[in-house]
Amino acid sequence: MTRPAVPPSRMPAVPPRILLGPGPSAAHPRVLQAMMSHVIGYLDPDFLLIIDEVSDLLRRVFRTDENLTLALSGTGSAGMEAGLSSLLEPGDTVVICASGFFSDRMIDMAERLDADVVALRSEWGRPFPAEMLADELKRRESVKLVTAIHAETSTGISQPMDDLARLAREHDALFMVDAVTSLGGNEVAVDRWGADYCYSATQKCLACPPGLSPVALSPRAHEAVKSRKNKPSSWYLDLALIANYWGFDHVYHHTAPVSLILALREGLRIVLEEGLEQRFERHRRNAAALRAGLEALGLDLVSPEGYRLDQITPFWVPEGVDEAAVRQILLREHGIEVGRGLGQFAGRVIRVGLMGESSRPEYVLALMAALEKILPRLGYETAHGAGVSAASGALSDSAT
Repeated sequence: MTRPAVPPSRMPAVPPRILLGPGPSAAHPRVLQAMMSHVIGYLDPDFLLIIDEVSDLLRRVFRTDENLTLALSGTGSAGMEAGLSSLLEPGDTVVICASGFFSDRMIDMAERLDADVVALRSEWGRPFPAEMLADELKRRESVKLVTAIHAETSTGISQPMDDLARLAREHDALFMVDAVTSLGGNEVAVDRWGADYCYSATQKCLACPPGLSPVALSPRAHEAVKSRKNKPSSWYLDLALIANYWGFDHVYHHTAPVSLILALREGLRIVLEEGLEQRFERHRRNAAALRAGLEALGLDLVSPEGYRLDQITPFWVPEGVDEAAVRQILLREHGIEVGRGLGQFAGRVIRVGLMGESSRPEYVLALMAALEKILPRLGYETAHGAGVSAASGALSDSAT
């Protein structure tokens, strides 16, 4: 019997995009090439050497000497859930510093673990006030975990960590940091902060495809996971079991995503070849040019000066302008992807991401030129060339 021919795909080829949303960002060509390497076994002695190399490279990027560093099989949300489900037992108190969409996600996860969840909610679009955490900790005898988000993607806030970390230490609580958007683009100082668990994601400033969550686990946090009274609710995200694979003994836990780990190794090498300080400066320089261009078009930025995240810049959509139409025209006519608002900001802001390989001057200028054409079509007049001129001037000033 003759089998019918495979029907042609209804989907077009994957189109080229300028990825200027909140993630994923563009993957470096060397990273994509690394993914084309031969697939080998996750317990192959040569692959275990690669695992050890990735762990060492992660220690440098996380800026830690003592913490165990590894990459979880999953996105940044897996890193978040692994930390909460491994560090918290039912009834443990966790204080969550919440000032955006992703801290709300953290609250939801912690509540599903039957933890005693203390959600300290502050104003969106502003940094979380350390005095709010200080006041709450004074009222409590025992807190197992304090969590905070270093780079809040929904609001574009770069959260100062030092005071929050100090307060957690003073009350003998573990300190968990979300660095999903900041690792590789801003300084993530795990040792200086005294962070016990810090997690990130590969598809942002590390310029790799989505699918892995790099984490740093302190000896104190590792011991807390191993000495639990009850096993974590998630077997797959049990940090103690995963650490046994990434640690010295390389004990099998699950099938590691070999190709993604090869991609991460190459991405980390690229980060360190550029130099962390130089990479931070590149993100700062391009973000400053973006802000200058947006403000020249009369667009208001969400985050206040002094706390602006270089990786994500949200701006308020002018009254009467359909933000979905702006994003749709950018995508379909200019091949540029930007992000929509989340939570309280849904329908009110557009988020522009400049991360990793997507943080390039030419992309900033392309976006400015596109907005200068689109906004007048949708009823918001702008001075022709103002955005491009301001962004170009900022880039020239920073180069000088």
